[in-house]
Amino acid sequence: MAAADLPPGPGPGHRLPPVHTDPAEVSLEAALLALADPVRRTLVRELAGAADWERSCGSFDVPVTKATLSRHFAVLRDAGLLEQRDAGPKRLNRLRRPEFDARFPGLLELALRTD
Repeated sequence: MAAADLPPGPGPGHRLPPVHTDPAEVSLEAALLALADPVRRTLVRELAGAADWERSCGSFDVPVTKATLSRHFAVLRDAGLLEQRDAGPKRLNRLRRPEFDARFPGLLELALRTD
């Protein structure tokens, strides 16, 4: 396919909108793998304590690079735990707790425990 035949991508300074996985389509293995990482659990804990769409990606204080943080967010989206939307230059986050709890009752509560 020639470049002229490809659909237009995002323009300069624009990024593709995030792709979200329906929690109903997530396997238990994918959910467990997403919650197994301590950085991802930190992200989930902080989102659990925040209002929907309150936290932008850049507002998390975790010891990883921006690229690694983006990858962590992608894993959480793929596991049905996270919904994101763009608001100007910021990407805002929402923990999909009701949807995830319906698919895996009690799993998120266990992962959020700090003991």
